Amino acid sequence: KGNQEAIIQNLMSGKDTFVIKPTGGGKSLCYQLPAILSEGVAIIVSPLIALMKNQVALVRTYSSKDEIAHFLNSTLSKKEVREVHDDLLTGKTKMLYVAPETLTKPENLEFFSDLKISFFAIDEAHCISDWGHDFRPEYRQLDQLAQRFPAVPRLALTATADPRTREDIRERLGLDGEPVFLASFDRPNIRYQVQPLDNLRRQLLPFLEQHRGESGIVYARSRSRVDRLCADLQAAGFDAIAYHAGLEAEQRRQALQRFRLGSGVVVVA
Repeated sequence: KGNQEAIIQNLMSGKDTFVIKPTGGGKSLCYQLPAILSEGVAIIVSPLIALMKNQVALVRTYSSKDEIAHFLNSTLSKKEVREVHDDLLTGKTKMLYVAPETLTKPENLEFFSDLKISFFAIDEAHCISDWGHDFRPEYRQLDQLAQRFPAVPRLALTATADPRTREDIRERLGLDGEPVFLASFDRPNIRYQVQPLDNLRRQLLPFLEQHRGESGIVYARSRSRVDRLCADLQAAGFDAIAYHAGLEAEQRRQALQRFRLGSGVVVVA
C-alpha cells in the first residue's frame, strides 16, 4: 500500500533508502519482505529489547521455522548467543534484530564481516539525531556501517522526524544523495478530543461503559494515581489492571499480554 512497493524496489536494487512513515503506515513490511526475498541475512537495528522480542515473535508466526528470525542483545546467555551464531553461519536466519550497542561491538562487527548481509535496516532512525525527541548516543556509532560495509545497502526508517531531524539523519548515516520516501501523516482512524476535567468518575465511567468488553488505556499522572484509579474501576465492575514502572516485571508482562490479546481489559498506566 502507499509507497511500500517503491521503497522495496529501491532497496532490492541495492540502493540506500530513507523512509518516513507514520506509526501503522507499514514500515516493517519494507524490510521484512526484502529480507525474505534476498540472499543472506538482513540486520535490523532496534533501540528497545521489548520491541525486538515482539518483532521476532511476530515474524516467527509467518514461518514454520523459528530460526528464520533471531535477536541479539544483553538478555541472552552465552549458550543462546552461540545458537544464534550457528543459525546465522548456516544461513537459516533471514532477519537478525540487534541493539545498536550490540551491533557495534568490535567482536560482533568481526563476526558479521563473515556473513552474507543483504542490508542493514535502522529502525527508529531519529534516535541518531540530537535534534530528535529520543536521542540515543549509541546510535551515533552506526555511522561506521558505511565505511565497514560499503557494499551493503542501508535502510533508515522513522515515524517522527521534522525537516531538521531528517537532514541530521541523512548526514550522520551518509544518506545524502539517496531518495527520501515521505508518507502522509494524516491518520483518519485517529482523532483527538479535549474536554475540561470536572469530575473524573462521573465523566470516565459512562465512557468506559459505552466500550465495555473492549481493551483500552487510561493514563494517569502518577503511579499512586494509577493504583487508586485502577482500584476505583475494579470496584465499579471493570476488568482493570495497573501498569507502571513500580510494578514487578511479571505484573507488567501480564498486563501487556492481556492488552495485546484484546481481552476487554482496561489498562491504567
